[in-house]
Amino acid sequence: MHKVYVNLLSHVYQRQGRYPAAGEIVSAESRNTGLGIARLARARGEGFQRAGQAAGVAGVRHGRVAHPPESWKNIYKKINKKEKQLGICSAIAATRRKDLIIKRGHKIGGLSDFPIVVSNDIESISKTKDLQKALVALGLEEDLIRVRLSHKPRSGTSRRRGRRAHSGISALVVVEKDENLGRLSGSVTGVEVTTVQRLSVLDLMPGSKPIRLTIFSQNAIEKLKDVKAPVLRIMEMMRNK
Repeated sequence: MHKVYVNLLSHVYQRQGRYPAAGEIVSAESRNTGLGIARLARARGEGFQRAGQAAGVAGVRHGRVAHPPESWKNIYKKINKKEKQLGICSAIAATRRKDLIIKRGHKIGGLSDFPIVVSNDIESISKTKDLQKALVALGLEEDLIRVRLSHKPRSGTSRRRGRRAHSGISALVVVEKDENLGRLSGSVTGVEVTTVQRLSVLDLMPGSKPIRLTIFSQNAIEKLKDVKAPVLRIMEMMRNK
C-alpha cells in the first residue's frame, strides 16, 4: 500500500527547476594571488557598489545555487497495473481494521463494526447540515470535533499561496453516484466524498498512514464486488478451467 501511495502521489507533482544560468550572468573574474584576498571571482569594474564583490560562484551573496533543483529530473514513478490493483484491494480490506483506524487518530466512540455501511439514502443528501446530522447519528460526533479543533490558520508563504488553513482528516464517504452528495465534499471539515470508480489509495490512506475511517453506501458495497485482487482473478480462472 505504501509503495502504491508514493508512486501515485508522484503523478501529481509539478516539475520545478532553476534557470541554468541564474547567478552566473555577471562579468566576474579572479584577481589571483598577492592581494591578501580570497581567490574568488569578483565583479569587474570600480566606482559602484557591486564592483569587487564575489560573484558567479556558489556560496556568495547574489551568487548561483550550488545544486539547484532541475526541471528535467524524472519525478514520475511508474507502478505496475497488478501492483496498483493489489494496493487498492489491500487498502479497502484494511478499512475493517479497528486497530488501524484508532492508531491513525480517529475518535470512534462506541463503534465496533467497520467499515461503516449505511443505506443508499445517504446518496440523496444535498445539504451540508443534513450530512452533518447523518454523521452525528452514526456516532462520529467526537471525530468531527477533533478535526474542528485541529483547524488552524496559517501565516507566511503558505497563506499567500492559498493554503490559508490546515486541519485534520475525518471520514471518507464512498458512494456509487455522487450527483448530490459529491457537491458536499469538503463542506464538513475533514469529510470527503468519492465514488467507487474514483476510489484510490490516496483517498484511503492520506499521508501514507493506514487506514482512514470509511463509510460505504450499500450500492458502493455491491459495486466493490467487481474490484478484485490479481491473485483472486487467477484463482477464479483456474477454477473455471
